[in-house]
Amino acid sequence: MLNDKYGRTFKTLRVSLTNACNLFCNYCTNQPVTEKTVYPESNILTTKEYIKIIKSLHHKLNLETVRLTGGEPLLYKDIVNLIEGIREIGIKKVKLTTNAVFLKEKAVSLKNAGITNINVSLDSIDPESFFIISKRRNLKKILEGIDHALAIGLPVKLNTVVMKGMNADQILPLLDFARERRISIRFLEVMKMGHLHNSYKEIYFSQKEILEKIAERHQFIPMDREHSATATYWITDKKQVFGIIANESHPFCRDCNRLRLDSYGNIYGCLSNDDGISIKDHSDDSLKLEYSLKQALSQKQEVQFAGSVMSMRYIGG
Repeated sequence: MLNDKYGRTFKTLRVSLTNACNLFCNYCTNQPVTEKTVYPESNILTTKEYIKIIKSLHHKLNLETVRLTGGEPLLYKDIVNLIEGIREIGIKKVKLTTNAVFLKEKAVSLKNAGITNINVSLDSIDPESFFIISKRRNLKKILEGIDHALAIGLPVKLNTVVMKGMNADQILPLLDFARERRISIRFLEVMKMGHLHNSYKEIYFSQKEILEKIAERHQFIPMDREHSATATYWITDKKQVFGIIANESHPFCRDCNRLRLDSYGNIYGCLSNDDGISIKDHSDDSLKLEYSLKQALSQKQEVQFAGSVMSMRYIGG
C-alpha cells in the first residue's frame, strides 16, 4: 500500500473536469468579467481518457470517493456518461461540487447516472451581496436548483466561503436557510490561492470570527472530527449541525488523503505544489504510475497549507 511517513495515502480523488465557469467569484478569479461563460482551453481530457485514468488510479489506490469539480463541472457536456463510467469501475461514492446554476435542469439525469452527493457553493442568499461576489444575477436559479435536487431525493450540502466585508453578515441567514431544508452547511476560510496568494488577509474571516457570529444567536458544542475530514463540526441548541473548514487557522494536512487530477491529466498531491505530474500518457503503466503517485504523495505538507499561485478555477480547491 502507498503511504508516506505519516501514514497518509490517497483515498479521495478530486477531478477538475474543466476550468470553464459561468460565475466570476472574487476568491476564485480576478479575470475580467464578460457577458459569456469563460470556456476552457483546448486539449482537455475526453470522457474516455478520464475513465481510463480513474480506473488505473482506483486499481492502485482502491479509491473510496471521486469528487467532480471544476471550474463548473456541469459545463462539462458529457458529465452523465462520465459519472456512469466511474460507477462502473466500482467506486461507490461519486460526488459533485457545483455552483448549481444548471442543477435544476440536470438533477434528474445526475441522479439516474449514480451521483451520490452534491455540494453546492453558495456564498450568499442576498441578491446584492451574491452579485458583488459572483458578478452574476442568477441567485434565484441556484436556489431553485437546490430545492429541486432535494425534492427528487438527492443529498445536498452547502459550502460557503466567508469573507470580511462581503458576506460575513450572511452566516446566520445561510444557517437558517440550511436548517429550514434540513441540510448540512460548512463555512470555509478563504484560501491563499491564485490572485489572493499574497493578499488573502484583506478578506480573511477566521473560524474564531465565524463561531462568534453564530454565537450571537445560537449555543453550540463541538463534535468529534473524523479522521482525514476537512471540516470540524458543531451542533447547535436547535440540533443543527454545521461545519467549518479552517484551512488557515486550524490546518488538517497531517491526515489529508486527497489526490487531485486536473483536466489535462496532471495529478497533484497537495494544493501547495503548483507543479502537476502528468500521467495522461502512462496511466496504464503500473510502474510509472506508482512512481508518479509516490512523487505526488511526497508533495504533501507536513502541517499546514503553504499557499499557491494556482487559481481555484483550474484545480477546484
